[in-house]
Amino acid sequence: MARWLLPEGISDVLPHEARRVEELRRALLNLYASHGYQLVFPPLIEYLDSLLTGTGHDLDLRTFKLVDQLSGRQLGLRADITPQVARIDAHILNRAGVVRLCYAGSVLHTRPSHPLATREPIQVGAELYGFAGLAADAEVQTLAVESLRTAGVPRIQIDLGHTGVVRAIIAADAAATAASEEILVALAAKDVPALKQVIAETSTATAQALLALTQLHGASGIIDEARRSLPALPAIRRSLDDLAYLIERSTADVLSVDLSDLHGYRYYTGANFAAYGSAETNPQAAGALLRGGRYDDIGRAFGRARPATGFSLDLRDLARRNGMRAVGSILAPADDEPALTALVAELRQRGQCVLRALDASDAAPIDGVDRVIRKRDGVWRIEPVTG
Repeated sequence: MARWLLPEGISDVLPHEARRVEELRRALLNLYASHGYQLVFPPLIEYLDSLLTGTGHDLDLRTFKLVDQLSGRQLGLRADITPQVARIDAHILNRAGVVRLCYAGSVLHTRPSHPLATREPIQVGAELYGFAGLAADAEVQTLAVESLRTAGVPRIQIDLGHTGVVRAIIAADAAATAASEEILVALAAKDVPALKQVIAETSTATAQALLALTQLHGASGIIDEARRSLPALPAIRRSLDDLAYLIERSTADVLSVDLSDLHGYRYYTGANFAAYGSAETNPQAAGALLRGGRYDDIGRAFGRARPATGFSLDLRDLARRNGMRAVGSILAPADDEPALTALVAELRQRGQCVLRALDASDAAPIDGVDRVIRKRDGVWRIEPVTG
């Protein structure tokens, strides 16, 4: 095997993509800082029992594991930064009241999340701790939409769900509780024939409610339909009220609701959402650009069961599919004239990327250079690359 080959699902980030990714990372972190979210850098590796605390079986399967030669304990290479940030909030910062944190860093997956995904995503996210009210959920969803606008996504679609609806229906029926795993699988696939078989032993009201869930997806009017067709359980009413509140305050271009969407069912404890670029061709097939929601139980294992809501995204995937275009570079000739040197310094101070040719043979524009500096009528001018 050639020594330069990389493992499957692992790749280098080459200059053009790297520049786009880095500019997008800076723009997003600046956005979060402007909203009061403080940056943290959790470690790439932790003791496994801490890294997987409260995250469920799915994250365990995605985590690379090894043994620490210093302690003999099992370590994990992080597959998700969110649990680490929850540990920081609960055990390290230990602050009272609202805490807003953000992060950006690489994670590593044992398997790609879909056939085109990398196994080394760059995860960026924002988390809000310490506030149980819906105002926190609304803030986080608004920030998620702003994140995609910052990335240059022209038309943003938010799909809303709420784990409380399914939980309430299942909890109200002993037979449904006993068959909950099979019910969840059938609901997630919207497999009505399989669902009918699984719920055969449940009450008529429960069976009708679970079957109704497979049809309760679409525009925001689905909330009113759900109020009519689902049982009048207090937990269902609260969940639908939560969604109505968030719909009213959404800043997305397109909004939809899916009451049988069970993504992250064991993780999220309330309203959850996925964001897509609705201008893309078949955005659902390509996967969500961003996911988030409420996960109040995540800090319990660290000694503080703090309310929590947030979102995260894969920076490489976002840059590849909808990322903001990198600003081109400027090529300056190999000339020591003070006026040229002063112009180059001024451009760099303004944030422009300026390459100075080393000699006449280095004066041809390269990939990423879209402007050149030329002397016209005794004045150094910036002109577009032609030809």
